[in-house]
Amino acid sequence: MTIRLYSYWRSSAAYRVRLALNIKGLDYETVAVSLVPGKSEHRQDAYRTRNPQMLVPFLEDGDFGIGQSQAILEYLEEAYPEPSLLPGSKEDRAGVRSFCSSICCDVHPLNNLRVLLYLKQEFGVSDAQRDVWYGHWIHESFRAAELTAAEHAGPFVFGDKLTLADTCLIPQIYNARRFNVPLDDYPQLLAVDEHCNALPEFATAVPEKQPDAT
Repeated sequence: MTIRLYSYWRSSAAYRVRLALNIKGLDYETVAVSLVPGKSEHRQDAYRTRNPQMLVPFLEDGDFGIGQSQAILEYLEEAYPEPSLLPGSKEDRAGVRSFCSSICCDVHPLNNLRVLLYLKQEFGVSDAQRDVWYGHWIHESFRAAELTAAEHAGPFVFGDKLTLADTCLIPQIYNARRFNVPLDDYPQLLAVDEHCNALPEFATAVPEKQPDAT
């Protein structure tokens, strides 16, 4: 079966899925879906019939298709359990899922492209004001994330085990840097970021190395 990932190179949600696919050693085909205004391929009928939510990422595994990055990550964990990206105990798994949700549900939806475009188009928000907005929600998330990572004091968010938490954190740090959000207050998160990005599975997933990068 062929795994296809419908993706946009700058999508942090798609970035999470690339990381999981790489870590699990799964071969996949990237199908570029441009979110750039003027192209908006995600809103065209060809893609809408595949994913009515008109968002990326969307994963096809043979005849099965699923959207929403967290659902995709959970699917990959069940369909391809090795190497596992969730800890062994139910308590530790709950902790990882909570961390992932704090990024995927609390900060990312407020800072994604369609929200930023809406702020600009409907309310006339300047680029400087947009960046203040962006940074505010990053800090709201990272203050708590720093405490979690510091508590476990390992090379990864949850100690010495690579988990879904790392696949969610690293794209968010990438985005924070893209919008020039100062990160000096988060030394443990930065240490995790440095460690992860030295791994080949992470290095090949960065946005600039994707086939549709411009």
